Amino acid sequence: MKEISNVHSSLQNSSDRKRTGFRLPFMQGILPIKKDQIPAEIIAGLTLAALAIPEVMGYTKIAGTPVVTGLYTLLIPTALFALFGSSRHLVVGADSATAAILATGLVGLAATGSNEYVALAAVLAFMAAGFLLLARIVGLGFMADFLSRTVLIGFLTGVGLQVALGQISGMLGLKGGGHGSLEKIINDFQQLEHVNIYALAIALSVLIIIIGSKKISKKIPGPLIAVIGVIILSWAFDFKEHMHVLGNVPGGLPHIGLPGVNWSLELITELAPTAFAMFIVILSQSAATSRAYASQYNENFSEDTDLTGLSIANIGAGLSGTFVVNGSPTKTQMIDSAGGRTQLSLLITSAIVLIVLLFLTGPLAFMPEAVLSAVVFLIGVELINIEGMRRIYTQRRSEFWVAILTMLTVLFVGVKEGILFAIVLSLIQHTQRGYRPRNSLLSPTKSGFFHTEPVNSGMQALPGLIIYRFTHSMYYANSQQLSEEIIALVNNAQPSLRWFCIDASGIDDVDFSSAETLRSLFEILKGKGIRFVVAEVMPDVQESLQYSLRELFGADAFYDSLEDVIVAYRQLPTARPQTS
Repeated sequence: MKEISNVHSSLQNSSDRKRTGFRLPFMQGILPIKKDQIPAEIIAGLTLAALAIPEVMGYTKIAGTPVVTGLYTLLIPTALFALFGSSRHLVVGADSATAAILATGLVGLAATGSNEYVALAAVLAFMAAGFLLLARIVGLGFMADFLSRTVLIGFLTGVGLQVALGQISGMLGLKGGGHGSLEKIINDFQQLEHVNIYALAIALSVLIIIIGSKKISKKIPGPLIAVIGVIILSWAFDFKEHMHVLGNVPGGLPHIGLPGVNWSLELITELAPTAFAMFIVILSQSAATSRAYASQYNENFSEDTDLTGLSIANIGAGLSGTFVVNGSPTKTQMIDSAGGRTQLSLLITSAIVLIVLLFLTGPLAFMPEAVLSAVVFLIGVELINIEGMRRIYTQRRSEFWVAILTMLTVLFVGVKEGILFAIVLSLIQHTQRGYRPRNSLLSPTKSGFFHTEPVNSGMQALPGLIIYRFTHSMYYANSQQLSEEIIALVNNAQPSLRWFCIDASGIDDVDFSSAETLRSLFEILKGKGIRFVVAEVMPDVQESLQYSLRELFGADAFYDSLEDVIVAYRQLPTARPQTS
């Protein structure tokens, strides 16, 4: 059913493009809405605010930006996607994967947390928006499918490990240091004698509260309870005397305007790989989440409209001085579990964040940094998909090692390099399957169906007739296999062949190189007195294939079905009947 729903969504997307062109959508994720649903949307918005506010502040530790920028991600960007996106469920905000890519991409370009650093983060949000808009205009939404589930699990597991390991120093109250995960771990071990017992106690308390609340009910805002509780205790007992606290957190609305950087081609070129890596994560993660929930609720959504909404949301992020935003599976699940069914709940969340920014940032100054480290540590742990890795290992051992390679690249080389490596691995996986397709031979059964056997069996459908099923598009990389298998079948056939038929039902494309290979094979078979025929050519391929080969093969060499081939072969005057 999921596949059928996805096909329906794709057809709807195509219909939307033809009908609306590039018309700017508005409130597709909100309207229509029933009046009796509004209370549930309000409750869902309040719930998301309670759960996500501590989380997005934690993401700033990953991104290296001031705490207030996390709140900004839930203000303008979230509201913009709610208004201009298509999905009724996707929640857009700060995300751990894109935050980690941001941090690794800006290493050495500016001091972490400085005004220049925040400005560069805003530039990256603009650039990610540009890639998303380009994908919408050019129709590159299909690129979301070029991160296989295997490498995505490996990538997010690597990000989770990197994020979790990076917070150990904060939970222990250590100075920390180092750039890579390995260097950070080494530094932590070297500083163990300086562990701050107070910070460790606070971090453990936060972990116990969050984990314990989830065990009781996922609807309990454990992070918010922990944060508020520790802030009160910190204010009452002056925790700043014993550990680092956040200090002054500026309140009020964000400044709206372009980031204050020296715009240049050199800067854009330097940031482009980081922005592109973010774009790929946004594209794949947001599309996958939207599809899943559209399928769950049997709703239509437009990937193109979502790309527009994500682009506008990231433009809003850049203008409001915060970092890139992404479709978040965890926040989407929060809203769904709380009963939210439209983007109205996101507007409620944005309104709550606005109230916090205007009136409630003062108490945040008392929050120990160990609290955020504990919250981020759990975010990282939740990204580590042990169960997913186990399933890959059980079902597809070769893909498991691909996931491991992706994870290790993220962990020890970098998140940006990890996502680019993941794309390359996904393409290699795809190419490998097409490069050596598992073809087969067919023969009719008494019940009227066709039985398959491996190519090396040499099985003949009828004495003197081989039906060869090619199971992939024919292109330059697998044309050699096509040639080798057909020649081997012809040379080793017992009895010798009179007809050779290609079942083209699985061939969705034939490039120039493969067409030339088929021409060469035709001449070889003709020299041996063997007729070359083709059956069940797909409509999309029929015109190009018959145009390039009809004159050579003859118009009567193309059959609508395998049954027609069998009938025609049986009618040959000298054809021998099939033996049992």
